[in-house]
This record gives sequence, structure tokens and C-alpha cells, in this order.
Amino acid sequence: MDIKGSARTRANNKYNAKAYDRVALMVKKGKKEELKAIAESLGESLNTFINKAIEERIEREV
Repeated sequence: MDIKGSARTRANNKYNAKAYDRVALMVKKGKKEELKAIAESLGESLNTFINKAIEERIEREV
């Protein structure tokens, strides 16, 4: 990796560590690819798809 690329990666990682919390999600084997395909069919990343699903559930039930 070139120096510019690694500097960008470090900067992104530093920003992400300050701006976001991480949550580990475990799903049954094969489910990740199924969810990823659904998300992509909607033009979303898997992360965006999961976050929207969480927010919609909260809106409905809380």
C-alpha cells in the first residue's frame, strides 16, 4: 500500500473510532449473504440496511 493510502486509512479509522460505536452482530451461517443481497437489491449497504431495520422497529414499538 502506498503512503497516501495508508495515511487515508489511518485518518478514516481515527474518525470512525471517535464518531461511531461498534456492535457485533451474529447471524446463522448463510444469513449474512442473504441479508447483503437484499440490501444490495435496495441500493444499500448491509450496515445501512441493518440500521434502518433497527430504527423502523424502534419507531413501531417504542
